[in-house]
Amino acid sequence: MTEHVNTAFERGTDGPKVILAGVDGSESSLRAAAYAAGLARRQNALLALVYVQPVIAAGAALGAPVADTTGEIAEGLVAEIRASAERLKGIYEVRWQFHTFRGDPYAGLVSAADELMADAVVVGASEQAGHRIVGSVAIRLVKAGRWPVTVVP
Repeated sequence: MTEHVNTAFERGTDGPKVILAGVDGSESSLRAAAYAAGLARRQNALLALVYVQPVIAAGAALGAPVADTTGEIAEGLVAEIRASAERLKGIYEVRWQFHTFRGDPYAGLVSAADELMADAVVVGASEQAGHRIVGSVAIRLVKAGRWPVTVVP
């Protein structure tokens, strides 16, 4: 009898290997990153921190330095994450990577989760009032039904 080996990617077969956390500098996204870091540590999974750089065509058309601003946000997030990791060094060890994707937050997180083969996605609750009507990124991720999604308040 020959043994069949399945080489296709299968989410969550032996616990999560990659936990993706969306970060944008908001308080709720930083809480989500901390929560995801705890999950990653306990599961011995890779923590993929993802910042989605918005593409704002209208701002660029008006001459606003949108790319510079979003790049500075990403650099600030990396610096903050590194500082937090340094403070916890020797106490908690978490393997982590920081990634930037471009686009709207939902599409960027979906692309990141697909590309990084995420087993779970953790995001902060939306802090924008209009999202109660239109729908937040978190709600859209849950409705996509492709990954377990944890929303951190």
